[in-house]
Amino acid sequence: MGFYALTKQERVGLVLKMQDKMLKACHSESYRDMIAYFSDEDTYIRKSAYLGIGRIYLSNPSLHRKIIAILNTLLASDDFRIRQTCINTAGEIGKFDFETVRSFFDIGLFDAHHSVRNAVIGSVKKMGEVNPQPILEWAKTYLNHENKEIRREICHGIELRGRKHPEDILPLLKTLQFDPTKRVRNTLVHVIGQIAYKQGCLEKVVSELQTWENTTLVTDALKEIVDVHQRYRNFSVKTQAEAISYISLYYPDIISAKP
Repeated sequence: MGFYALTKQERVGLVLKMQDKMLKACHSESYRDMIAYFSDEDTYIRKSAYLGIGRIYLSNPSLHRKIIAILNTLLASDDFRIRQTCINTAGEIGKFDFETVRSFFDIGLFDAHHSVRNAVIGSVKKMGEVNPQPILEWAKTYLNHENKEIRREICHGIELRGRKHPEDILPLLKTLQFDPTKRVRNTLVHVIGQIAYKQGCLEKVVSELQTWENTTLVTDALKEIVDVHQRYRNFSVKTQAEAISYISLYYPDIISAKP
């Protein structure tokens, strides 16, 4: 039976049971129960597992080395679900202790399975929101990587931090403005649009774009920003008309002041 096929009370009971078994596993030489949860086909069981290990790590400093050792072992598993859950667990730890788990992301970013790589990007998003400095410094080291997918995934991964603090990621995004790969370029334009519609963000993004040299990409980014203000009109601080009016003050030849 799937996690959400259970009643709320049953789900609470299951999570508590999982937490207890995983804590015992961290104190013992056997972590069979942890492996079972990490490899479960139900996404929400795996999520409960990595959130649970994150809580155990945070509240039990004496278990830090043991938990990291277990995760390092499990990261070498042939089961992509186990590797995925290891990365997500590292993401929980990395919210407050990134350097301890940095190597997990260096490995996971190149995993053969897309779900593991996606877990890296998801973890970068959640870590970057609360612990930005080390995460962005790590991300910066991959923005010029020879592998185009690595560049694209890192660009996507730092997006969430930019939604509230675009000034933190815009200098990193700028390094991709002349990227030769269309897929990377499209992701860059998408991210610029996503970080421009919250309170105070449009002004910061437009100001930064004025320093970029790739006028074609800037044009595409501005058009994406205008479009985002329509697509996300229920969440945007400005209406699309207001966004157009503001952008046209700086780019009158690109964006018409009339919606």
